[in-house]
Amino acid sequence: MRISVIGTGYVGLVTGTCLAESGNDVICMDIDARKIEMLNSGIVPIYEPGLEELIKRNVASERLFFTTDMSQAIKNSEIIFIAVGTPPGEDGSADLKYVISAAREIGKFMNNYKVVINKSTVPVGTAEKVKTAVASGTKHKFDVVSNPEFLKEGAAIEDFMKPDRVVIGADSPRAAEMMQELYAPFVRTGKPILLMDVKSAEMTKYVSNAMLATKISFINEMAVICSALGADIDSVRKGMGFDRRIGFEFLFPGVGYGGSCFPKDVKALIQTAQDSGVDANVLKSVELVNERQKAMLSSLIVKHFSSSNKKTKTAKPLAGKTIAVWGLSFKPRTDDMREAPSVVIINSLLRAGAGVKAHDPVAMAEARKIFKNRIEFHEDGYDTLRDADALAVVTEWNEFRTPDFQKMKKIMNRPVIFDGRNIYNQEELRKLGFTYYGIGRK
Repeated sequence: MRISVIGTGYVGLVTGTCLAESGNDVICMDIDARKIEMLNSGIVPIYEPGLEELIKRNVASERLFFTTDMSQAIKNSEIIFIAVGTPPGEDGSADLKYVISAAREIGKFMNNYKVVINKSTVPVGTAEKVKTAVASGTKHKFDVVSNPEFLKEGAAIEDFMKPDRVVIGADSPRAAEMMQELYAPFVRTGKPILLMDVKSAEMTKYVSNAMLATKISFINEMAVICSALGADIDSVRKGMGFDRRIGFEFLFPGVGYGGSCFPKDVKALIQTAQDSGVDANVLKSVELVNERQKAMLSSLIVKHFSSSNKKTKTAKPLAGKTIAVWGLSFKPRTDDMREAPSVVIINSLLRAGAGVKAHDPVAMAEARKIFKNRIEFHEDGYDTLRDADALAVVTEWNEFRTPDFQKMKKIMNRPVIFDGRNIYNQEELRKLGFTYYGIGRK
């Protein structure tokens, strides 16, 4: 099939590349000339395991192209994905200006029947707005389809090539048939293509992300209660997770969720509900708990050093202290810093007077844009520990899971670890002479 993808951000780039990998001719279009120039030069502007190799292979095979020419992208395609950003507005609702702008451009350059697909995460009712925008510029027939993405950063290629399900919201049999043909290579193992009405498909993405965010906030709130009661959340988590009705997925206490999806989508669904006269009390609590959780690790650090130096009362309780931070991205296997808990934690530490030294395997370039010269960045994780008064583990990268604790103890000022992801065995660390704090640990 001949496909165009409008927008070469995270979703658009992964979508276009994976569709090219399955044999389609794909044009990825973006108005950002610098980004297109980078892609045409073989430079991938985002970090996603496996993506760079796929892009190079499909560009070399002349199945994948990058352009700033909207006319070329539209006229040479029968299927058009809209994968532009939908940033949150001031009230939390999704800002659709980029989606509607793309739709108008599609109508302007349309030369025959097209299937226009909303791949961006958009609220219920967006398909109708897109249909109106496209129709304002063309007399040609077209259909608008909702096809939400379910890509986990760090595992996006696998998620696209081997999806749990493909959700297609289509009111047209012709469009539905074309979409089923497009996705047939990805569901050969028997995973379903779920055909439904457009509004239900639009809602499915928000509800899925809201459910996952709810599980995270739930286990984090339980961790707070465990701490207050003297129970251990890790034992509790195991006790509940083996119940098949509950499972273990997303039941890992930590410093809260971040990224481009969960925070934005929860806010958008709250606002969508409010616009419809519904008070989304559960989702409001999910958001509140998550914001509280992001502040927990820095609060533990301040409390520890305040209690160990009770004679000194100051507005800067961490003055003179150096805190090492391992992990900056909102999750492992990505360089995405959007809504990352590390930003809240580090800013809190700086306000408390601490010096901060940080390391992340891939996200330091993005982190430098945020923190600039307010913190030190180190290419080696152990270098952050030299003369540090404590280590805060914020992102659970695999390389942080089994470090050389004896070496760490020798180079740190104090052997203190604040484990924001509960990745270490607290009993073993205490035997080694570390002071250990986890989330909801006894």
